[in-house]
Amino acid sequence: MDSGVKCFVVSPSNSQFWQTENILNSKLAILSVQIGYVVLFSRLFYFILKPLHQPRLIADICAGFLLRATLLAGFPQIYKFIYPMNGVFNVEVLCTIGIIFYAFLSGLEMNLNTILHVQKKAASIAVAGIIFPMVMAPGLYALYRKFHVISDLYSLEGSTVQAYLFWTLVLTVTGFPVIAHTLSELKLLYTGLGKAALIAGMISDTYSWILFTLLVPFTINGPRAIYSVLSTMLFIVFLVFVLRPIIVRFIDRKTDKDEWDYDQLLFVIMGVVACSYITDILGTHGIVGGFVFGLILPHGRFADLVISVADDFGGGFLAPLFFAGSGLRLGLPIIINQANWPMTLLIVLLLCVPKILSTLFVTSFFGMRTRDGLALGLLQNTKGAIALIMLNISWDRKIVSVPTFTVLLSGVLLMTVIVSPVIDLVFKPRKRFEQNKLKTVQKLRADSELRIMACVHNTRHASGMVKIIESFNTTRVSPIHVVALYLVELTGRGAALVAAHMHKISSHPGEQNLTRTQAELESITNTFEAFGQSYDAVRVETSNVVSDYATIHEDIYNAANEIGTSLIVLPFHKHQTSEGALETTNVLYKDINQNVMQGAPCSVGIFVDRDLGSVSKMNMRVIMIFVGGPDDREALAVTWRMAGHTGIKLSVVRILLFDEVAEVDTSVQDDARGMLSSVMDNEKQKEVDDKYINSFRLKAVNNDDSISYSEFDAHTGEDIPKILNELEKTGCDLYIVGQGNCRNSKVLSRLLEWCDCLELGLIGDMLASTTFGSRSSLLVVQQYGYGGMVFGKQENHKATNNEGFKQLVVKTE
Repeated sequence: MDSGVKCFVVSPSNSQFWQTENILNSKLAILSVQIGYVVLFSRLFYFILKPLHQPRLIADICAGFLLRATLLAGFPQIYKFIYPMNGVFNVEVLCTIGIIFYAFLSGLEMNLNTILHVQKKAASIAVAGIIFPMVMAPGLYALYRKFHVISDLYSLEGSTVQAYLFWTLVLTVTGFPVIAHTLSELKLLYTGLGKAALIAGMISDTYSWILFTLLVPFTINGPRAIYSVLSTMLFIVFLVFVLRPIIVRFIDRKTDKDEWDYDQLLFVIMGVVACSYITDILGTHGIVGGFVFGLILPHGRFADLVISVADDFGGGFLAPLFFAGSGLRLGLPIIINQANWPMTLLIVLLLCVPKILSTLFVTSFFGMRTRDGLALGLLQNTKGAIALIMLNISWDRKIVSVPTFTVLLSGVLLMTVIVSPVIDLVFKPRKRFEQNKLKTVQKLRADSELRIMACVHNTRHASGMVKIIESFNTTRVSPIHVVALYLVELTGRGAALVAAHMHKISSHPGEQNLTRTQAELESITNTFEAFGQSYDAVRVETSNVVSDYATIHEDIYNAANEIGTSLIVLPFHKHQTSEGALETTNVLYKDINQNVMQGAPCSVGIFVDRDLGSVSKMNMRVIMIFVGGPDDREALAVTWRMAGHTGIKLSVVRILLFDEVAEVDTSVQDDARGMLSSVMDNEKQKEVDDKYINSFRLKAVNNDDSISYSEFDAHTGEDIPKILNELEKTGCDLYIVGQGNCRNSKVLSRLLEWCDCLELGLIGDMLASTTFGSRSSLLVVQQYGYGGMVFGKQENHKATNNEGFKQLVVKTE
């Protein structure tokens, strides 16, 4: 037996920086610097480009291009410090892993119900968006080769067949996650245009993955590509029809029991790696396996869990390395330094044309407006990760030359960057609100359909909203159209959350594990649909808005403007406890309500629900308190719509102001030269109030014993609480009051400064306060057309808008 000592030569690596020559030369340190640079500068560019509503992908590319710019500007030491030769391989490995996870998340966020039950219009737009580029791309490529000036440094690719194919594929693809982000940023997601673009984008993105799977192997493997395609298709069939039922059954069982933890989710990551490895050795690409594995996993609560865990790592940490690499390869000087550069720039512009032409052709066939068709074409032209993946494959395989790669990448960036600014310029949806007619209940004819948008955050809100809408006297002559809008806060990966709420959730038990928001939406939908089925004159729609709470009011504006609602009803930010007190549900709901009231395109109501749903349909008592002003007239108009309901007893109480409390606040007249002050003085306002009250008494009170009218006199500020206490003693189930904006009373303005909830106004805040002790529900109404509330330190709490009011006055003459 040999007992000799054997020695090995090793090169130890000491991580202690004081015992090494230069720790920055180690591969781990280089990789850390590269990751830190990309993450830091991509976030910086995202912040800079945010006013232009650019996706994060563009910011990542800009971070890479900035590093290339330092090389071109004569600072190669910066480039070599971040991307030295011995650090390229490691970052390329991470880039590959990152883009595989990005593809996996893209598959996980796809809505299979939308894909399998595609609408004819969306499918037509998607198919035309493939056919037109396929027909036009070869001509554009031939034109590019004709006008390109060959230089000694960069020559064009020799094999044109593969280049033709890549040129065509890049022009046909569409990026669904980028479209969802763009629509969300522009607040067009829940308009007719937004919904059409979103569904068409999802279908186009699915077709893009199919084309990638079928055609890319032919550019990589040559004549043997047919074997790669067939074997990959067989593997996909195995995943869908054999593996998927087993996985779904297992995952659903564990999800139902809430047994998932981070250790068990590691098996999902292993599945991504395994499927990517198999499709890679089959000759397609690793991202195909990652995408299909994400597609076959059950959607709903499990998908929401996986995305919440993996998105920050895969989409926010690793994928930017890949996109930054694309920017690093972008050589714009190659185009600019050419002798024939104007023609090359023209080619880049022409690359944007095929998708737009195809969409215009299809939308004109379906009777859409040219402007909508143009906007839809721009959105379908948006490129995402798959286009960059194709370009990088062509670069790595040397299928296209450096000039061709630069032209294609420049076209991809141009198509994506121009979408948000152009659509924002063309549509400008917020600036159209002032051009519409007065959207108020008061101006609506009695025999016209009343359109109400009921915004809710949960099922409890839905039950209360149904009860208050049910109190309206609906007939076939005076029907109601109710649009229930479920407000969902946007968190995490936006496209996934949007896709999850695109279609009605299946109600078959055991079919899927719904996320919390999906289950809430299903319950809300059932509540409103049951209400709609109970009345022939009621039409009900249920939708949802997925947006950041800070800007969700803009989505509500656009949805209301699209439908043409006369009244938006919002839930109060507090709910009633079992003891009868009001407790804050979510303070952000208050911010939403105030934001909506500041610029809504129609009248707004804030509903304080004190268990109104428990009140009997045949024995409901409503008191409307009228002080004066446009908001009170709108509140009376809402009350008037309840007149004639068999189960409701209405009482209209007018508080007449005298002496001190009637003294006009002259500071309001001096400061607010807009919606009210420049047209009506205080006496004219009283004349309008008297005329409307008299009309109500003549047409409603005198013809119905269930409606009563009474008056109370108020001489001082202390009289108003006394009157409210007297009314409370009589008992009621629902108070209806005006918010009180534009009341020119010095006493009321001073009292308003003591209000806790300015959105409720003076009377509403008193009725909702805990000290008042009321158990009655409350509806506070603000009339559209008087500038909306301004919630700040303004003494009179009112907004002015000279230009908008002039337009409104002209239209009402």
